[in-house]
Amino acid sequence: EARSAPAAPAPVELISQTKHAENTQLCKIHIDFDNTEEAYKSKDNVELLRSLLVFKLCTIDVLLMDLTKKVLGQWMFEKLMKMTFYGQFVAGEDHNSIKPLIQKNQAFGVGAVLDYSVEEDLTQEEAVKKEMDACVSEAEKESPDADYREKKYKAHRQFGDRRGGVTSARTYFYADESKCDNQMETFINCISASGGASADGFSAIKMTALGRPQFLLQFSEVLVKWRQFFNFLSAKQGKSDMIVLEQKLELEQLKETLTKMDIGAMDDKENWFTGEKLGLSGTIDLLDWNSLINDTTKISNLLMVPNLQTGHLEPLLNTFTAEEERQMKRMLQRVDVLAKHAMEKGVRLMVDAEQTYFQPAISRLTLEMQRKFNREKPIIFNTYQCYLKEAYDNVTVDVELSRREGWYFGAKLVRGAYMYQERDRAKEIGYEDPINPDYEATNRMYHKCLEYVLEEIDHSRKANIMVATHNEDTVKFTLEKMNEMGLSPTENKVYFGQLLGMCDQISFPLGQAGFPVYKYVPYGPVNEVIPYLSRRAQENRGFMKGSQRERSLLWTELKRRVLGGQMFYKPVY
Repeated sequence: EARSAPAAPAPVELISQTKHAENTQLCKIHIDFDNTEEAYKSKDNVELLRSLLVFKLCTIDVLLMDLTKKVLGQWMFEKLMKMTFYGQFVAGEDHNSIKPLIQKNQAFGVGAVLDYSVEEDLTQEEAVKKEMDACVSEAEKESPDADYREKKYKAHRQFGDRRGGVTSARTYFYADESKCDNQMETFINCISASGGASADGFSAIKMTALGRPQFLLQFSEVLVKWRQFFNFLSAKQGKSDMIVLEQKLELEQLKETLTKMDIGAMDDKENWFTGEKLGLSGTIDLLDWNSLINDTTKISNLLMVPNLQTGHLEPLLNTFTAEEERQMKRMLQRVDVLAKHAMEKGVRLMVDAEQTYFQPAISRLTLEMQRKFNREKPIIFNTYQCYLKEAYDNVTVDVELSRREGWYFGAKLVRGAYMYQERDRAKEIGYEDPINPDYEATNRMYHKCLEYVLEEIDHSRKANIMVATHNEDTVKFTLEKMNEMGLSPTENKVYFGQLLGMCDQISFPLGQAGFPVYKYVPYGPVNEVIPYLSRRAQENRGFMKGSQRERSLLWTELKRRVLGGQMFYKPVY
């Protein structure tokens, strides 16, 4: 999540200002985020001092991790890390050693989203080579410019190292299928550990760890091209100014347009527009359109796109090798295995968001999992990045689909982790910047999406949302809306999420007040989480320079304890 110093709350268009006035008298919950006693109740004085030390180290511009390692040697370096950064931001080496911390946090009302944070320490050159090999298909290698591929959804060497400019997200690079199987096993162990550690845990997964990214690029391009085609047809009917869900296409006109364009045989078009899914409304909108495309799908047939120049449906690539077909299939199978495992263990699965050139596919695959597994309760959670201009459209379309099909919508809202990289790539390669113009616009987008989902929860009690943020204003905004709507924290529909080792002044008071709140809990061997830790330190550097708040709260609590004779304070639970 991109974090700057908390901005003043921007005005937000409120859907529910007048609604539920009668509920406002209900038990209003007020939480004091300045109450250091509540915030640090679970920490002894040594832990508070460690937090202060680590946050102070984060403000130093050059973090000399590599140098320290060379000077001290492996054993001493690991010891030092455990006493500082590792101890602050990572829960332990494996799923057994993290249990005490998880149980302690739980005793103070804070749950866990387990995240196995091991990363390869690749050089930039190695990363670029792996990425280019994994994102370019055989057909493209043989004749690079034979296809009408969009620049955004092709691999570009200068952006091959996807870690560039990213401080708060882990990156996976594809090596081969067996490595993806190993990563799936790691996620399976993580899900089992979540199930073993608590009754209502979450586990985080990344799609790029589960298969060859070439498929995500291609599938994303196909989905986006169909969306553009829908917009083109919508414009033909003079409806392009309407909001996405109100753009309904008249069937008769649509048949005529398609016949003129010669897209598909007439029989096909008749089939497209019959069937129970479309109802008898005589119109077809974006969601029906999506389900319409699904009905004809085999994986390589799925990668067919309408060509507006020729007016025909064409394959995105001329040929797919049998191995590429198998790789695509395996990726979907791995995802399916994880979802089934999560269901068996009673663990909810958070699918992390990634770069915009992968995201349409990641979102769509997650949506398919939701359709299948969120029938009785929310198991699969999709992540929406509110720094994207299209975030609100994405949220509203998916909520509407869940409403129609009757499954439980599950979302995690974040601001987004890839801003600098996304902006640079768009500028250099030459497509529209997908990111909101500034932090305030992202804030407004976050609050707008959040309010839409809260309205949906209020309306049906079927949607669930995790408000993943370190921004106090956003947390207060959420509490305000919940108070207005009479949404009780005990209904377990609205969760909060922060990273382990950061923002305890938000997480713990929420937990003590009975709100479902979770820490993202990274774990893994010291040496293998160093890339994760150096990013945390970097992220905190930007975060800490802008905000001294956390450090001043820690000092306040230490002084309070010393003056109150609590020199040897030990948390009781």
